[in-house]
Amino acid sequence: MWAEGESEGLQTLGIVVVLCSSLKLLHYLGLIDLSDDKIEDELEMTMVCHRPEGLEQLEAQTNFTKRELQVLYRGFKNECPSGVVNEETFKQIYAQFFPHGDASMYAHYLFHAFDTTQTGSVKFEDFVTALSILLRGTVHEKLRWTFNLYDINKDGYINKEEMMDIVKAIYDMMGKYTYPVLREDTPRQHVDVFFQKMDKNKDGIVTLDEFLESCQEDDNIMRSLQLFQNVM
Repeated sequence: MWAEGESEGLQTLGIVVVLCSSLKLLHYLGLIDLSDDKIEDELEMTMVCHRPEGLEQLEAQTNFTKRELQVLYRGFKNECPSGVVNEETFKQIYAQFFPHGDASMYAHYLFHAFDTTQTGSVKFEDFVTALSILLRGTVHEKLRWTFNLYDINKDGYINKEEMMDIVKAIYDMMGKYTYPVLREDTPRQHVDVFFQKMDKNKDGIVTLDEFLESCQEDDNIMRSLQLFQNVM
């Protein structure tokens, strides 16, 4: 039987992976450290197909300052001149981050969590809104965002099939760095432990309220949500 501590550790890992994945996007865009160079007062919006919302509006809607939004936009525009990112580009980016595994399915799920309007593309507004929640949001906001990622079919619940898909995607992404080496039934054991802990009324699905309550009872998950609070 899989040790309870190891199985519960995957729940924390899932939260950390979400946050680390966002940080890897920031690193890819060269945005982890703010530059001391002079930044222009307004967003540069030339030579792009999609023009983001006004800077003041984004500042009001997110937890980023005007200067941070300017830096984020510069990096986003440099790597995504069209002003949008499609799923294939998203997968290519994550393939670079996890060269020893297959990140395609996790990138697929993460892309659709960023693409809140389900348009098939992630705009700058989508990008900074998600980052604002993951890096600067409240505990409830971060957990709600993570729940939405796990709720693949967006029906308001997490079922065992969805959680199995997420767990497999995480293991595929980690590749040869998974430890201990996976047995065939390991993902199912992790999912069973997840539901034993999260499914309070034992009806076979995890609701948002159950997810929020269970995560807030877990000190490791709570600590992981604070890991990257001040990266920008």
